[in-house]
Amino acid sequence: MTHAPLPVPVAAALEAANAGATEDFLAAFAEDGAVDDWGREFRGHDAIRAWSDAEFIGKQVRLDVTGCRRADGDTITVSAQVGGNGYNGPSDFAFTVSGDLVSLMKITG
Repeated sequence: MTHAPLPVPVAAALEAANAGATEDFLAAFAEDGAVDDWGREFRGHDAIRAWSDAEFIGKQVRLDVTGCRRADGDTITVSAQVGGNGYNGPSDFAFTVSGDLVSLMKITG
């Protein structure tokens, strides 16, 4: 599906996840960036890596973007069909971008 261009750090995070490239995924995040997975927050690269190894890239996640919308200011919500060896189905990811890096990826639905 065609959608508006994604901010560079968001596109980089999604591409890295789909490629199974943990180091590239982490590089898209600020040092103090965070993932909020349904209210469970993982802050900093070490915590994000542990979460991802157990529940995201470690589960061979595949994110097929179906749309995106700018919520407000620096936040863009990406809708995706999620596949892999973990959760499978539609989900929304709200990315907050600060400068050239993701400061928060919040799984919202």
